[in-house]
Amino acid sequence: MEPVGDRSPAADVRGDTIAAVATAPGRAALATLRVSGPATAGIAARVLRPWPLVARRATRVEVADAESGELLDDALATWFPGPHSYTGEDALELSVHGGTYIPARVLAALVAAGARPALPGEFTERAVRAGRMDLLQAEAVGELIAARSRATHRAALRQLSGALTAQLAALREGLLQVEALLAYEIDFPEEDDGPQPRARVTAAATEVLDTLARLLSTLPLAARARDGMHVVLAGAPNAGKSSLFNALLGDPRAIVSDVPGTTRDAIEALLDDAPWPLRLVDTAGLRDAADPVERLGVEVSERRLADADIVLVCADSDAALARDLTAVQQRTAARCIAVRTKVDDGVPPPAIAIGIASASVAVPSVAVSATQGHGLALLREAIRAVACEVEPEPPESQPMILRARQASALGVARQEVEAFVAAWTTEALPAPVVATHLRAAVLALDELMGTIDREEILGRVFREFCVGK
Repeated sequence: MEPVGDRSPAADVRGDTIAAVATAPGRAALATLRVSGPATAGIAARVLRPWPLVARRATRVEVADAESGELLDDALATWFPGPHSYTGEDALELSVHGGTYIPARVLAALVAAGARPALPGEFTERAVRAGRMDLLQAEAVGELIAARSRATHRAALRQLSGALTAQLAALREGLLQVEALLAYEIDFPEEDDGPQPRARVTAAATEVLDTLARLLSTLPLAARARDGMHVVLAGAPNAGKSSLFNALLGDPRAIVSDVPGTTRDAIEALLDDAPWPLRLVDTAGLRDAADPVERLGVEVSERRLADADIVLVCADSDAALARDLTAVQQRTAARCIAVRTKVDDGVPPPAIAIGIASASVAVPSVAVSATQGHGLALLREAIRAVACEVEPEPPESQPMILRARQASALGVARQEVEAFVAAWTTEALPAPVVATHLRAAVLALDELMGTIDREEILGRVFREFCVGK
């Protein structure tokens, strides 16, 4: 979905009716087409039999070419009269048989009957313009579509529900309150209430800064939800890393061989999990490699170790595990989990004793059999526990900043409020000048939410104070 404002010149055309295939192209049981705009009812009357339809009730219809009368499909149609539709306009949804030919023919019939092909994201843009959702919720729709993990899905749903909008509205309210205090002092200096205490203004602005900082701190969490917790499998060659990688994924992505040095490069895959998705990385065995190509693979492994969040140190004996754990801890500051691999003779114990631990944090240890599946559930639990320690999941009530645009606008607002606090506390500038920073911060939030109202401040002054007493 394209952001509102980043549109081609054709998007400036208003009052027309748009149509599009809303489902992905290709062979499928069904395809959905959408029509929206003032001419929707007229277009439907030309291509659907019967018409009109009962609102918001799926009805079996025949779809026909308006010019030739040729029957195109036996379909389901749902009529949504505006303003009670996704876009706020009259809208129609058609569920036709899938594939490539039928949806294309039906779309062509809709265009021939008076619609035009919709631009990318134009249905959601119209929903924003009609006030059916705000700009932040529209961005959440895009995040929902792009979600690849439960964490991203939950964050997008929170934003779509209006949680971020509500928090930003409260933030904006706080800025307007501070601005109102200054406006009273500037515009009504002779009133009985007198000048406002500087500490009151400073405290209100500082509270706004704290809220801005909390929101901005969620941007890395959103990146974590999209990209996953980096979990690197490390150890000596032939330690069972690739077999464990495949077992955790449930898919033979890595080549498994008894020949040392088979894995020459890092192989990675995203595994959905809670609270964070896991980006599993299978690396080349750590050893002194004579072969130049294999040495490059070892260097890649060392770089991945340096960037890891969690490392699964794999070895097929207790002695090798203790040795490799020491070697890995010298290469990374990531949390480690000791994994005793190739325990194939019966059900393994729930944990094993490791003769070495990190200087600051105990190292969990699990025994597994990738081929038999023993210990894999325990290992997954250990990974989840360490992942929660590395990055605790934010409270359900805390919305995340999901996009760089949102972070940029909040960053501008924070800079302006910081500049205001600095000038206000040092009394470096008169109140009318320093108040411009507050106005800039409010405008940054307005831009973020897609709403601008320049007339609120005077009304707030009269509402909050007894002017002319």
